Amino acid sequence: MNKTLMANDLREKIIANPNALLEDHDVMRALVGANEDSMGGNIVDLRSIAMERLEARFDRLEDTHRNVIAAAYDNLAGTNQVHRAILRMMEATTLADFLTILSGDVADILRVDTIRLVLESENGDDSGAFGPSVIVMPEGFVDGYLTLGRNVPVRTVTLRPTHKISSTLYAGIGKDIQSEACMNLDLGPDRLPGMLVMGAIDPQQFTPQQGTDLLTFFTGVFERAMRRWLA
Repeated sequence: MNKTLMANDLREKIIANPNALLEDHDVMRALVGANEDSMGGNIVDLRSIAMERLEARFDRLEDTHRNVIAAAYDNLAGTNQVHRAILRMMEATTLADFLTILSGDVADILRVDTIRLVLESENGDDSGAFGPSVIVMPEGFVDGYLTLGRNVPVRTVTLRPTHKISSTLYAGIGKDIQSEACMNLDLGPDRLPGMLVMGAIDPQQFTPQQGTDLLTFFTGVFERAMRRWLA
């Protein structure tokens, strides 16, 4: 570049700190473009091609780095939520207190709109004995609800959109709940299975693509607590 076309103070700044110029993507892109224009359309500049590829790779690495950090942050935040919810459950001194905490503070900590505990009974006529957060259903209901009647394995945690039979669990707010986390409960020998269901208005809060490690851990702790209360 002709010295007469550049202010002396700008030229001195560039000479004093050339790295600042090299690290500015927009400036370097403009310089490379000017260089290509001066060479004409019949000349292929391999350096500029290599630079474009390196720049694209760098942008991809930056995106990956941001995604990894965001995922790590979300995982840490989720871990803290589950730990806080478990600690709060452990403060209960009676079964009634435990169930109240479950539908109140635990739901708030986990940021879900409702929590329902489903217990199976051979005759299914104990509704209301445990409070509004507990629903008593006939034997076999849990497996049927988790599998939706399909011949598939019953998983510990199932994340999915709600379906037409969900209203049997969510009562008056059933039409608003759009996604749910269903946790299959082993309540111990000689006891029928149970199920803990978390419902959310947000349809994206629980989706099959999400990981279930934290909720699996929560399920294990909840099972042990319920066995103790039901003993």
